[in-house]
Amino acid sequence: MFPCALNGAARSWMKYCTPRRAFSAVRPRLVLGIETSCDETGAAVIDETGVILGESLHSQKQTHLDAGGIIPTVAQRLHRENISRVVQEALDRSGIEPGELTAVATTVKPGLALSLGIGLHFSLQFVRLHEKPFIPIHHMEAHALTVRMLHPVDFPFLVLLVSGGHSLLALAKGIDDFLLLGQTLDEAAGDTLDKIARRLSLRNHPECSTLSGGQAIELLAKEGDRLAFHFKSPMGQLYDCNFSFAGLRNQVTLAIGKKEREEGVEKGQLLSCVKDIAAASQHTLVSHIAKRTHRAILFCKSKGLLPQHNPTLVVSGGVASNEYIRRTLKIVTDATGLHLLCPPSKFCTDNGVMIAWNGIERLKQGKGIMSHTEEVIYEPKAPLGLDITSEVKDAAIKVPPLRLRINS
Repeated sequence: MFPCALNGAARSWMKYCTPRRAFSAVRPRLVLGIETSCDETGAAVIDETGVILGESLHSQKQTHLDAGGIIPTVAQRLHRENISRVVQEALDRSGIEPGELTAVATTVKPGLALSLGIGLHFSLQFVRLHEKPFIPIHHMEAHALTVRMLHPVDFPFLVLLVSGGHSLLALAKGIDDFLLLGQTLDEAAGDTLDKIARRLSLRNHPECSTLSGGQAIELLAKEGDRLAFHFKSPMGQLYDCNFSFAGLRNQVTLAIGKKEREEGVEKGQLLSCVKDIAAASQHTLVSHIAKRTHRAILFCKSKGLLPQHNPTLVVSGGVASNEYIRRTLKIVTDATGLHLLCPPSKFCTDNGVMIAWNGIERLKQGKGIMSHTEEVIYEPKAPLGLDITSEVKDAAIKVPPLRLRINS
């Protein structure tokens, strides 16, 4: 079970160390969450107060690192091989029988089609066997709402979601009510970092052999000089909140090729300046994210979309675990008067807890709950909320410069 910061040490201890059902004859509603959108097989049982009763997670990271990237058919096979065990482990650790569950929540969009299919097929069999309601979950909504399990965050709030497959800015107005302010036009931030790490052959670095690409970049960047290479920040003349990372990746790739020729290094070998390239790449990518986020804040303020009291920016998704990103965004929120909230790293990556919590949120409001007899389809591509990116672009808000000085 994962403790998190709440008001009062005693309250925190009671919430996460003592099953709530021991205090009450009325058992709270319980949701089983199942996540298989990409390369993590996750399951968790939580109650309506956010107590994590049991969870399990099977990571495919090492397999895909060895393969040099995620292979959908491999991810599908590993989900199929592990999902039954992962769900049973979550149930066993919770002490909850399937018949005691109130509902089952499962990611059905967006994600890898082959991965989503495994989770949905298993879940539908499960709810039909045990005659339980089914709650289809939007993966990005789940990331955005996880923070509400940990902190009393009221709507509306601004959300930045950055992961291996997604990069977007949105205003969360309700559990299923989002305004999309900006999104990536090509590839996601996490995908870019992974590709740069592969081009730098960081798997061959003694400190990085078991790390994901983004983790390896972050680690080496701590000892690198970000000023040793100059990479142009993307989309500098476009005053919107969309992202683009492919151009940055191309700049870095050209710089790596040039240094390899200068040093006589073949592909697969490590450059002497690998830490500097990591630092410069990370800084440019994070600066791009920070500027778009700054503009999103200014846009929301100009339109009166954020509350006057304690406006909040929530940052989630796998890449949000990067401390450099968090510290850079803190500069932005300090300058604009927002409160920055980042879930703990273990809740930023894909997991069953966030899916179960989204199920709880929907259960409380009676939204999106389906009978176990209904048919459900998965959707590999699914937008988040109402797209108002053109309205943001038309506002053409110029972002004042901020001094983004982050010490390692």
